[in-house]
Amino acid sequence: MAEVLRIAIQKSGRLSEKSLEIIKNCGIKFGSDARVLKERASNFPLEFLYVRDDDIPGYIRDGVADIGIVGRNEYDEQAIDLEVLRDLGFAKCRLSIAVPIDFPYTGLASLEGKRIATSYPHILGGILAEQGIRATFIQVSGSVEVTPQVGIADAICDLVSTGATLAMNGLREVEAIYTSTAVMIGRKNMGSEEKENILSRLELRIDAVMRASSYKYVLFNLPEEHLDQVARIVGGMKSPTVTRLMETGWVSVQTVVAEDTFWDVFEQLKALGAQGILVTPIEKMTE
Repeated sequence: MAEVLRIAIQKSGRLSEKSLEIIKNCGIKFGSDARVLKERASNFPLEFLYVRDDDIPGYIRDGVADIGIVGRNEYDEQAIDLEVLRDLGFAKCRLSIAVPIDFPYTGLASLEGKRIATSYPHILGGILAEQGIRATFIQVSGSVEVTPQVGIADAICDLVSTGATLAMNGLREVEAIYTSTAVMIGRKNMGSEEKENILSRLELRIDAVMRASSYKYVLFNLPEEHLDQVARIVGGMKSPTVTRLMETGWVSVQTVVAEDTFWDVFEQLKALGAQGILVTPIEKMTE
């Protein structure tokens, strides 16, 4: 019987949605019934397990799943001997110190001897130990923000996205100590050559999807006299594709431009007389 690769994914939430989206963009077909906890793709040897995010590293360690998508914070906190296969770049958040409004915070040294409520004692403990700071950790699995109000802790260390929840509970964010994104993790040995091959195929597709999301496909008309200048500006996978137009002295140029440099390139193209600039997203791309 042919083997399948088992992937563990958070069963609900933003991390789950983005994880499933990137797999769908890889051309892998599967169902979408939220009540299902286990299913198999119809066109790729991949089986899905929908579980709690904090269970994913343990499931991989125990052989229940082969790979999983989880926040790097969860991976680092559990410190299980697994491998980060890919940093997927989405679900960005930060682990921050937050204190009551009247707390006289001047730096991490202000936490010396204090009680800190957190769901991440391993990450926090490592960071404070590097600074020679000793504190007492109150491990809390939820509602960390309320602990200073009820006298359990002097400060908290928790994941922050906007800071709105902190403000609602009379806290202020004072220092970000760690950043996290979604990562794909797996065992260092998949256990069979067939599973290794399936993983390689999946990684190839994911790389193509991720690379495409960082670029735009750009098509424009240009006075031919500026072609050398434009080629230096836009580059391309190797070089721009150029086609002569019926109108003498004009060419059509096709290229790809990195998302983070697009607007600078756009302004330079306009300055060199580019017209009819067409910009479209790229679904998949590889070198």
